[in-house]
Amino acid sequence: MIIQLQPDISDSQKDKLILEVNGVGYKTTEVKTQLGSYLIGIGKKEFDIRKIGQMDGIIDIHIVSDEYKLVSKKWKAKPTSVDLGDGIFIKEGEMAVITGPCSIETEEQIRAVVAHCVENDIKMMRGGVFKPRSSPYAFRGLGLEGLKLWHKIASEAGIKIVTEVMQTSQIEEMYPYVDVYQVGARNSQNFNLLDELGKVDKAVMIKRGISGTIEELLQSAEYVFSGGNENLILCERGIRTYERASRNTLDLNAIPILKAKSHLPVIVDPSHGIGIRAYVPQMALAGVMSGADGIIYESHEVPEKAYSDGQQTLDFAQSARLAGWIRESFEMRKGFDLL
Repeated sequence: MIIQLQPDISDSQKDKLILEVNGVGYKTTEVKTQLGSYLIGIGKKEFDIRKIGQMDGIIDIHIVSDEYKLVSKKWKAKPTSVDLGDGIFIKEGEMAVITGPCSIETEEQIRAVVAHCVENDIKMMRGGVFKPRSSPYAFRGLGLEGLKLWHKIASEAGIKIVTEVMQTSQIEEMYPYVDVYQVGARNSQNFNLLDELGKVDKAVMIKRGISGTIEELLQSAEYVFSGGNENLILCERGIRTYERASRNTLDLNAIPILKAKSHLPVIVDPSHGIGIRAYVPQMALAGVMSGADGIIYESHEVPEKAYSDGQQTLDFAQSARLAGWIRESFEMRKGFDLL
């Protein structure tokens, strides 16, 4: 069960509540986030929740049968809106467009991508400064100094930064320079990292694991929420299957399923999902029509010269067209009754 507590609940009221919940055979865990306070009860015994719901200090009480509780739509029907500041949101009813290179490479590259974003009214820029690479000899990012430079240029243009955090020690040093911490596919079940991201008050985008299930993605989000951070975004980026014609298999089924199971916003990454530049626009638009709240894709002034993942990266002309198509498709989707 999830019990939403009143902000001014007294210690004595809380103690009575915990005693009552324990008395019906449920183990309790208190969760405090930047937006509210909750008491999570874990148990299987059936009982009349009205008895607890009438106690002092409670806003609401819900029975949630899912293994994941706080990210479930069974207790919070209203979709979560992630506010990045300056009127920029990732939420249902709007279409977030996020673009940028796989890796942050040089100051000239940063300025070129930022100018591209501004020209096309794109408010969020992606890019990696700490890069997890399959080969230890590949380019692994500019690190914190690259992030500082990127933040200076992007913030002057009103562009929000989405970038990957790879380990707990990076969270604090990255904090002043990042708007959305990205948890990559390789770290989607790094529970120590997820626990620590629960302690920050900035948005966290969790990518689905390389071979992860929808349930596992939601459980990863539960770790962050239960740690205290409600500003969460789910990202479908393709999963590893037996198919070798594309980099991954972009699971578009996951979008409506995640939207039905969770109140969190869901975005799609077609660049990693298919890994082939020519097909990224089609998969991006398919993501829009499947119900996503945003699209994140890779762009570079000259993809052939990109330090990493150039084969799945759009050039600026392709990116500009795609950004327009995404918005047009979203307007078209509004006219459909998506059930």
